[in-house]
Amino acid sequence: MPSILDACCGSRMFWFDPKHQGVLFGDVREESHILCDGRALDIKPDVLMDFRDMPFPDNSFKLISFDPPHLRKAGKLSWLGLKYGVLGQDWRDDIRKGFAECFRVLEPEGILIFKWNEIQIKVSEVLALTEHKPLFGHKSGKRADTHWITFMKPALAAAQTGLDRGEGERKQ
Repeated sequence: MPSILDACCGSRMFWFDPKHQGVLFGDVREESHILCDGRALDIKPDVLMDFRDMPFPDNSFKLISFDPPHLRKAGKLSWLGLKYGVLGQDWRDDIRKGFAECFRVLEPEGILIFKWNEIQIKVSEVLALTEHKPLFGHKSGKRADTHWITFMKPALAAAQTGLDRGEGERKQ
C-alpha cells in the first residue's frame, strides 16, 4: 500500500503529479462533468471512501493530505460545488470525524497537511474541531482565504517520555 493518502482527492488539482504511484487517492465521489467554460472535471479516486470512516488500519500512512469540502452553500450545478464538493448540515461533526480518522490512520510522527478555504467558514472554527495543534501554516490565494496547515501526530506516550524504558527524564 502507498505511504501517502489523499483523503479527499477530488480532481487531484494541486498535485504536481496527479498519478503519483506513492499516493493512494481517495474520495467519496466518482464523477465527471463539463464545466460552464467547456473544461472537463474528472473525479476518479483510486478508492471510493468516506473520510469520516476510512477503510484502513490504524497507523497506515506516513503523510495524509486532507482537503475536505469547505462550502456550505453552492448551487447543485455550480462549478465551485462540482469542483470542491459541498458540506452537509452536520458539517462540524463531519470535519471532527475527518480529523479523528486522519489521525487514526496516520502513523506516529506522521504528517497531516490540511487545506481549508475560509470563504464561508473561518479556519478558527474548523481548527476547534480537533484536539491536535498545528505546527505551522501558510495563507495563499488572491485574498489569502486558503490556509495550508501542517500537523504532526504525536509519538506514542511511552516513546515520547522514555520513562517506560527506565531512561529517566526526557532530554530537551
